[in-house]
This record gives sequence, C-alpha cells and structure tokens, in this order.
Amino acid sequence: MIWHIVAVGFGGFLGAILRFEVSNRLNGSVLPFGTLLVNSIGSFFIGWIVGMELPLQWTLFWATGVAGALTTYSTLMKEIWTYWKEGRIGRSAAYTVLTFGLGVGLAYIGFSL
Repeated sequence: MIWHIVAVGFGGFLGAILRFEVSNRLNGSVLPFGTLLVNSIGSFFIGWIVGMELPLQWTLFWATGVAGALTTYSTLMKEIWTYWKEGRIGRSAAYTVLTFGLGVGLAYIGFSL
C-alpha cells in the first residue's frame, strides 16, 4: 500500500510541475490555452493509460499521479466563472463546451488506441 502512495505522489509531483509550466507559458487573454491544453492532454493520456490495462502501480503513477495533477478542474471552474462574472457569457459557454467536448473525445480516442 505504501508503494501506491509513493507512485501517486511522485507522479503527482511531475504532473503539477508540467501543469505549472504549460499554464504559465500559454495562458493568454483570449482563452486560457494552457489550461485547455493540459486538460486535453490529460484526458487523452488517462484514456490511453486505462485502455492499456497496465499493472496497478503504473496506472496509479501515470493516470492518478501524473495525469491527475496535470489536469485541473479547479482552475477550469475559476476561469469559466471569471468569464461569466465579467459578462462574457458566450466566451464562458464556448470555453466550457470546448473543454468538456475535447476532454471526452480525447479520452475516448486514447482509450481506443
């Protein structure tokens, strides 16, 4: 059991650093493309890892740890809510549909591979 916690912890460390770097470099004024990218990549990656049926410790490291920390639901909600609060309802709705549509589609593609 301790090795499962270690696998998630080390994977989460790597995923969080990747998310921080990508978001810092790519989030802009039009749309937060960094957040969109990490959530899209994470969705694909989780689908792919689950579809590969790896041993549990590797699934925990890659899917739960790396991809779980790479993706960010809380930042997504903050960004959607900020657009809404600023009166940019269309942008808020478009960003929501784009993010969830890509996420589900990419997870399916990853799983299918």
